[in-house]
Amino acid sequence: MHVRNVVTERHAFVPTKPAAARPEHPLLDEVAEHVRREYVDPVSRGQLEEAAVEGMVASLDPHSEFLDAAAYDEMRTSTAGTYSGVGIEVTAEEDSGRIVVVSPIEGSPADRAGVRAGDALLEVDGKPVAPGSLDQTIARMRGLAGPHVSIVIGRKGEPEPLRFELERSEVHLRTVRAERLPGGYGYVRVSHFSDSTPGDFDGAIVELQAAAGASPLRGLVLDLRDNPGGVLESAVSVADSFLDSGMIVRADGRTPDARFEMDATPGDLLNGAPVVVLVDGGSASGAEIVAGALRDHGRATLMGERTYGKGSVQTVMPLRDGEALKLTTSRYFTPSGRSIQARGLEPDVRVAAPTDEAHRDYGRDAGSDPEVRSALQYLRDRSLGTHVALATKR
Repeated sequence: MHVRNVVTERHAFVPTKPAAARPEHPLLDEVAEHVRREYVDPVSRGQLEEAAVEGMVASLDPHSEFLDAAAYDEMRTSTAGTYSGVGIEVTAEEDSGRIVVVSPIEGSPADRAGVRAGDALLEVDGKPVAPGSLDQTIARMRGLAGPHVSIVIGRKGEPEPLRFELERSEVHLRTVRAERLPGGYGYVRVSHFSDSTPGDFDGAIVELQAAAGASPLRGLVLDLRDNPGGVLESAVSVADSFLDSGMIVRADGRTPDARFEMDATPGDLLNGAPVVVLVDGGSASGAEIVAGALRDHGRATLMGERTYGKGSVQTVMPLRDGEALKLTTSRYFTPSGRSIQARGLEPDVRVAAPTDEAHRDYGRDAGSDPEVRSALQYLRDRSLGTHVALATKR
């Protein structure tokens, strides 16, 4: 299963230090000179330098990478959880390269205006949207709050393109979605972990509890399917919401900053009510930290499919000219001392993921989701003692 690029795993932005004198690199210099002098098209020194850095970092592991200014800015937007724009999540279709709307962000200018998932972007501010121009299209729709953006979209079933005038405003990237389930149970989906996730998550639990009236929630389905991770501290905070004490995650690396342990603080938002965590092959990194910690402490049962198996932590180090280096600096371990790197977590209760696309838009309609229904039935059928026994026997 495809796992989206993870923005950062450790929320640490390390300032750059003055560069030390560089030793000579005869092989690199020799190859660069051949390319500059003999390659069929002209190549600047800056292009070669950037390509060399990209290749150097990419050779280390799949999660370390050099970020140019645009990629670094996009990463910071994702981790912050807010940005100024019109509120459209877009992607480039694999076959055609068309830029299409994944979904309008709830409450955003695009959502209020009626932009829909599946709409194809044709123009932004009078300029055609070229196939494959994802980054440029996103940049043109963002900017300071206030000014308007004109977009033209093509919609299936509409004979003519549709035009929308959207006023840029601050958009909150919602990573948490919650709803009540029948019988006094709750459902919370976390799509990824940003800076705003802990507050949104705790608020969702409080709202679910309030909706229950005098009766507390009888249990919760926590949906981490296709959650690729994100900000480490945010993932730890979500796990802490269910734990009173104990280690949540431990990390080990070469430098003192890369060796750390994060522990739970007193307070369980559900007061011990049972939890089922839904996971699949797209649950990675921070999602695996949450799932592993809750199971190791006997606080939750994992249901679904084996997780992705990303057991490393990345630190983002700003560089010159707005660029950055995302470098793997630690490997993490669950409270039981288990590394999930390239192994993942096996669920306690295996449930196959839906194969039809209609049920893979996780969290849109929890009541009709087969895996959510399985988790709800599990909560109904099992007592808290059974959950603890199942969760601790691994």
